[in-house]
Amino acid sequence: MVKRTVALIAVLLLSTTGTAAAERIKPLVVGGTLASATEAPWAVVLTNKAVARESKRWCGGVLVAPNKVLTAAHCAGQTASSYGVIQGRASLADREVGRFSAVSKVWVHPGYNTVNNRNDFAVLTLTKPMTGVPVLRLETSVKADRRGVVPTVYGWGNTSGTGPEDTLQKLAVPDLGDATCSGIDGYTENGYAAAANICAGFLDGTGDACQGDSGGPLVLNGRLLGLVSWGKGCAEPRYPGVYAEIAPVAKTLMEQIRQGA
Repeated sequence: MVKRTVALIAVLLLSTTGTAAAERIKPLVVGGTLASATEAPWAVVLTNKAVARESKRWCGGVLVAPNKVLTAAHCAGQTASSYGVIQGRASLADREVGRFSAVSKVWVHPGYNTVNNRNDFAVLTLTKPMTGVPVLRLETSVKADRRGVVPTVYGWGNTSGTGPEDTLQKLAVPDLGDATCSGIDGYTENGYAAAANICAGFLDGTGDACQGDSGGPLVLNGRLLGLVSWGKGCAEPRYPGVYAEIAPVAKTLMEQIRQGA
């Protein structure tokens, strides 16, 4: 199982340095379509100075207050000064548009650990608030995660031929229900839990989020349902994506989001 970030450290398994493991897994929002910054103004890119690629893309994130970004905990293991946040730039190559802010503080959910991958949440405080930009509200009802609904995931991951690299894409991913992922070999052992995760995607491998998309938003009915967290490979048949579910921890997250707001 792999987390869906651009990894520089061994524990995250995949790197941008061309290792054999990285070559086996496609880093992309597989099967997605192009999205505009206007339709998803709250979707942001988390950059890191240590990334070799020119765009410095590291993970995805969500603007949840003018000065707060929510992302995955496994994206937030570096020092705050190494991160940056880009908003309003669908193509990362177009530096004439969008906003940028450095990060002054990183809060990681105290219940997060790499054994069961639960509570995969981090809140970043921006040095320059992005005032005037719509923010995404958190889903607070655990009933929102139910089989049959179709949320949309957003990300800037590499596309390996399915679209331009470092460009915002979206993909509607059916919620398959917790029983689906709980019944997949290796998923329960890797920490999948109905009370903490969302199982969404395609069992035939039609599409999926992937490396570089970690921390990006899974959106349903105008609310943040979950964050890209982990999965087995990318768009592999029988292995849908696993998302960190917002509702069970919404109160704790809001306490952090409101600090310094």
